[in-house]
Amino acid sequence: MGSRIMGQFGTILKEAWSKTLPVAKFLCFLHVTGTYGCQVSHSYGPSMLPTLGSTNYLIYETISTRCDNIRPGDIVIVRSVENPRKYTTKRLIGMEGDTVTYLVDPKESDKCETVVIPKGHIWVQGDNIYDSNDSRKFGPVPYGLLIGKAFWKIWPPEGFGSLGKN
Repeated sequence: MGSRIMGQFGTILKEAWSKTLPVAKFLCFLHVTGTYGCQVSHSYGPSMLPTLGSTNYLIYETISTRCDNIRPGDIVIVRSVENPRKYTTKRLIGMEGDTVTYLVDPKESDKCETVVIPKGHIWVQGDNIYDSNDSRKFGPVPYGLLIGKAFWKIWPPEGFGSLGKN
């Protein structure tokens, strides 16, 4: 009697395993794709006007940041320096060793400052220099906070397509 119950239990386990294995494989695929491939990001606010509207959904990839395949001019997703739970979308202006000259406060004056980006850092700015919280305010961003490079806009529909470089 005990072996018959064990046999039925084994059959039930095999059936359960055969039904959950495809789901587990799919979840693993999503995890690997999201971690090492592409993800969707919600970008909002006036920082990237006119390139991006006030609310956008972008696809970004994370491989370029691991392979040092990003260049000034790329639109990047960066973990916020001020609130690490948030991501921000900015344009990459300079890499380590580059010299960047920027307007300190374009609303108030035309005073410029020049900075050499230290090793292991990048310089990011929003396209809207009048309303962007970026490296002009908080300085160079550690390369470790760089999440990925945005390459495709999926929302709103009228802006659907490749971001390219501006």
